[in-house]
Amino acid sequence: SLAGRNLVLMPYNDKVSISSKIESIEEKNRLKTLVQSIKPRNYGVIVRTAAEGKKVSVLDSELRELVQKWEAVFTTIRKEVKAPRLFIGEINRTSTILRDMLNVTFNSIHINDRILADDIRKYIREIAPEKEKIVKVYNNTLPIFDHFGINKQLKALFGKTVSFKHGAYLIIEHTEALHVIDVNSGNRSRTGNDQELNSLEVNMEAATEIARQLRLRDMGGIIVVDFIDMQSAENKQQLYDKMKEVMANDRTKHNILPLTKFGLMQITRQRVRPEMNIVTDEKCPSCQGTGETKPTILFTDELERGLSFIVDKIKTRKLILNVHPFVASFLKKGLIPICRRWNFKYKISLKVQAVTSYYMLEYHFCDRYDNEIDLA
Repeated sequence: SLAGRNLVLMPYNDKVSISSKIESIEEKNRLKTLVQSIKPRNYGVIVRTAAEGKKVSVLDSELRELVQKWEAVFTTIRKEVKAPRLFIGEINRTSTILRDMLNVTFNSIHINDRILADDIRKYIREIAPEKEKIVKVYNNTLPIFDHFGINKQLKALFGKTVSFKHGAYLIIEHTEALHVIDVNSGNRSRTGNDQELNSLEVNMEAATEIARQLRLRDMGGIIVVDFIDMQSAENKQQLYDKMKEVMANDRTKHNILPLTKFGLMQITRQRVRPEMNIVTDEKCPSCQGTGETKPTILFTDELERGLSFIVDKIKTRKLILNVHPFVASFLKKGLIPICRRWNFKYKISLKVQAVTSYYMLEYHFCDRYDNEIDLA
């Protein structure tokens, strides 16, 4: 088979199948009639969810491209070629994700590899020419995942507690039978005594974050959400409507039940991939399991020794020091911070940069081009 954005071509087959995620009977019938009228003989077609609402010209153009690609393989086979040889293969993982996920809401795609960016532009030019300009090469010295806050979100995937707006947070627990999500208002407070309104606002914001967490972790099975108690039936209905609204874009089959009198909402959701629930039990890289780390004064001495080595042996004057955010704050604090004293002492230009993915005592010196300097 050959997969496209809207269609999957099935040679040596004559069947037209429609994605089960397209719920409208009218749309299913429209797509089936349309594809049957444009497909060549001896070719089957699977109509993907992305084809919903698409015009005949879009589907016809894509089907022609898939057929031409398949026939080009046989043209090549007829020629004398040395074996073994790959005639056709799956597109790379990045293009596969874009093929399945790209839609009108995308306004930028940042890539930290110029060659990959060129490949992606070429692919997007084929499937969505109007989106070609949104592909941008990321050249910042700060790692791309730190710049866009991705590492913070990745860490939240494995955590039990997930914070969201105004100090409120979720507690996500897993059992053999179901998943439990508890909504907490945290230190959020309002002027006045309108607790009902406060509860509604926290619950509405929590609904958005819960829908996001279900997709990120791909939580499946039975999910029970313990929202903050509300007395008003109108507010409960409003929260139920909000939950259905934020779950509407979830392509995985799911079902949402109204709030019970105890403030519990039940959600069932089909699991597509293995759930993102990895428990790690490893030795701490900072303390090696002892529960103790180097005193601050010894760690700063270690950093200064590295700095002195670079200045004396490598003769580099413009440097970048990548460290954990807590260490970066320590080096920069005060009227005359430690990093500034080092600048004066060694007559250098040192930039201290926080990297959230580092463990507490991890550090790396880099030159002004962000090439790591080996201290060995």
